[in-house]
Amino acid sequence: MFSLTACLYLSAFLFSVGIYGVLARRNILVILMSLELMLNAVNLALVAFGRAHAVAGAAGEHRGQVFAIMVLAVAAAEAAIGLSLLLLIWRKWRTIDVRDLCRMNG
Repeated sequence: MFSLTACLYLSAFLFSVGIYGVLARRNILVILMSLELMLNAVNLALVAFGRAHAVAGAAGEHRGQVFAIMVLAVAAAEAAIGLSLLLLIWRKWRTIDVRDLCRMNG
C-alpha cells in the first residue's frame, strides 16, 4: 500500500492547500470548504500514524481511526454551524464576500 511518509506528504499538501484557501479566498463557502479540507488532511495523518504504529492484537490497534471519527464529528458540527451562519449572512446582507462584509456596519 502507501508508506507512512507518502501519506504524511499528501496530508501536508492537502493541509497547505486548505490554509491557502482560508487565507486567500473571499467567498465564505470556499473558506468553509478549505477548513473541511484541512480537517480531512488531519484525519489522513491520524489514520496513517495509527496504521504505522498499530500492534496486531493489542487494545490500541484502532486509535488512529477512533481519533479520525472524533475529528469527523467536529467537522460535521463545523459544517452545520458554518452553513447556517452562511445562510443567515446571505439573508441579511445578500453577499457572502468577506471583504464586503468587513466594510458593512450593522
